[in-house]
Amino acid sequence: MAKNRLLFIDNLRTAMIVLVILVHLSVTYGGEGAWFYKERPADMLTITALSFFIAVTQCYFMGVLFFLAAYFTPSSYDRKGPRRFLRDRLLRLGIPLLVYEFVIHPLQAYPLIKAGALDIDGSFGEMLAGYYTSFHLGSGPLWFVEILLVFSFVYVGYRLLRNDPPTSEQKAPPGSLTLIALAAGMGLANFLVRVRLPVAWSLDPLRLQLPFVSQYACMFGLGIVACRNDWLARMSRATGRRWLALAAVLIFVIFPLLFTLGGALEGDVGKFLGGFHWQAFAYAMWEQLVGVAMIVGLTVLFREHLNRQGSLAKEAAGAGYATYILHTPVVILVTLAVRDVELYPLLKFALVALVMVPLCFALGAAVRRLPVARRIL
Repeated sequence: MAKNRLLFIDNLRTAMIVLVILVHLSVTYGGEGAWFYKERPADMLTITALSFFIAVTQCYFMGVLFFLAAYFTPSSYDRKGPRRFLRDRLLRLGIPLLVYEFVIHPLQAYPLIKAGALDIDGSFGEMLAGYYTSFHLGSGPLWFVEILLVFSFVYVGYRLLRNDPPTSEQKAPPGSLTLIALAAGMGLANFLVRVRLPVAWSLDPLRLQLPFVSQYACMFGLGIVACRNDWLARMSRATGRRWLALAAVLIFVIFPLLFTLGGALEGDVGKFLGGFHWQAFAYAMWEQLVGVAMIVGLTVLFREHLNRQGSLAKEAAGAGYATYILHTPVVILVTLAVRDVELYPLLKFALVALVMVPLCFALGAAVRRLPVARRIL
């Protein structure tokens, strides 16, 4: 694939990292979900709008990041070989994972404690002592990096066992029935997991997001197959348009209908998140069908219309990984700094987002320029 054809992949990854920041900011100002700091109370319109945004975004944004990370994995392995590939993965994934876990994550608790947004037993020093004497990994958004590192090891094991030589014969991109079957399989897998482990459950001490892991594993595998068969370049425009149209129907027609019939308007959302309920099954199927539709549709959309970069987009693409790692303390500090500003919460979310997103990317770009950091980030 020619180098200039990869610009849309950089831009798509940047867009997904922007969504990561906005999802966490949405939880701060009233959306459903877990986050370090939340402003309450929020009115019903704000809660509904931000929760809707989170629910839809959660269907696909991390799946896209796993897919794009996998897309470059085979060529990297072919170029470096297993030993150098793993060394590179440990450098680029393992070091940020450890730095966040043992430096950024515990220290960002301090401003929360000072602001009265986090209650702890004892002093901050005692909290740190307890934190460092217990085992944990993958805290905050770095669970993604942790799982990606695991997938990288699995891929190396697969290549060593199979030892498949590269082939020039390419398979055609998957058709609609295949993609629907993939979505249904992921939805069924997620439903079965959520019968016992509902949405928001994670496996401690590794913070593994098991209620969503089927999509992440499938998208990583699909990204590898897509690379070998050049699917990102070969997927037709018509396919992208069809799947984006389907996503629009699923999001703006089926979603409100599903949640209305399932009792969500009366505040009964628990049955959608897990357990042996028809709502949990329908939600899991809807979620994965939206995920596949958006991943296919957005990939084609960006390839056809956003396959170029100015200096700002290029800088943002280069700083994307650092931004993902560092955005959490920025979101915490900025939202704490403006917590006494009285504004309608939905408006406050929008105004803070306008400042937050470029600030996070600016920090990511600055840190990436530090000695050694560029090799890692």
